[in-house]
Amino acid sequence: MNLPTWITVSRLLGVPILLYGLQAPSVEARWSMVAVFLLAAGTDWLDGYLARTLDQVTDLGKFLDPLVDKLLVLAPLVALVELGQIPAWGAFLILARELTIAGWRVDSNLQRSVQGANGWGKLKTVSQIVAIALLIAPLSQSWQFFSLVAFWISVALTWVSGAIYLLPQKSG
Repeated sequence: MNLPTWITVSRLLGVPILLYGLQAPSVEARWSMVAVFLLAAGTDWLDGYLARTLDQVTDLGKFLDPLVDKLLVLAPLVALVELGQIPAWGAFLILARELTIAGWRVDSNLQRSVQGANGWGKLKTVSQIVAIALLIAPLSQSWQFFSLVAFWISVALTWVSGAIYLLPQKSG
């Protein structure tokens, strides 16, 4: 495994920390979890940048990167459902799309090589990161509506990016 792939795998360390820190979070714990989440999410940019710069883009990296991203997004969503901040069906919509795309990528009968994320997939990931960070943060009551709007925008972008990813594949 090369350096960018190790950075991708290291992003997984944020998952148990987030799940533990969001069990019964105080205000301080919530801010700490925002920092952990954003730090882990930031490594997504770093591993991609290094892979391209060092010419170390691999099929393993293209496979692991979105898988680790999904785990990093789904873990806090589950915690936010448990805390009553988002409805389970909203988190399920994200989960359903992510599992569908992950399955599509793995199915070697459908494609010969692993396809990386397109622009819509990157926009989806950024919108999820922003929404989750806002929802984890212990912001004032006036920010709760904005945080929920950001969440539902991320749900919509999740489905749009999934449709764009799948539709061209069906017609080819």
